[in-house]
Amino acid sequence: MVRRINEVGEGRYREEYGRYYEDFEVGDVYEHRPKRTITQDDNVRFTLLTMNNHPLHFDDTYGEDTEFGECLVNSTLTLSVVTGMSVSDVSYKTVANLGWDDVRLTNPVFHGDTLSAESEVLGKRESESRPDDGIVTVETRGYKQTDEQVIEFERSMLIPKRDTDE
Repeated sequence: MVRRINEVGEGRYREEYGRYYEDFEVGDVYEHRPKRTITQDDNVRFTLLTMNNHPLHFDDTYGEDTEFGECLVNSTLTLSVVTGMSVSDVSYKTVANLGWDDVRLTNPVFHGDTLSAESEVLGKRESESRPDDGIVTVETRGYKQTDEQVIEFERSMLIPKRDTDE
């Protein structure tokens, strides 16, 4: 994560996070921290908040009778947490999130799993319609504590150029 400390007054400092368009290089990989353990409470609240009423996410008895033997973490919670983990490294300065592509759920996530994530810069180009910005595409991968990959997706963002944001 690019972290700058700016003096904003005499003896007064402010942290600045994120990357400008020029800071991204194709092929770079950013390891996101901190990790995040998903609790049963996280899963039940998120599932019900988003109106997903599938019992596999909140009914332990139902979960015990499935091939998994327990409840699964809602896959959109996994997507949300892993995306959120990447914000400080890849999208903190973003003007607009342009979309997710090719979301793949590669292994189940259960209550108590601890997620980590990384993003690889796949491409970057200047915006044709917004000369002060560029478009950056990353592939983000999430893993649980066993090093099993649980999710991967591509995300494109509109990122400001350094000289125009200061």
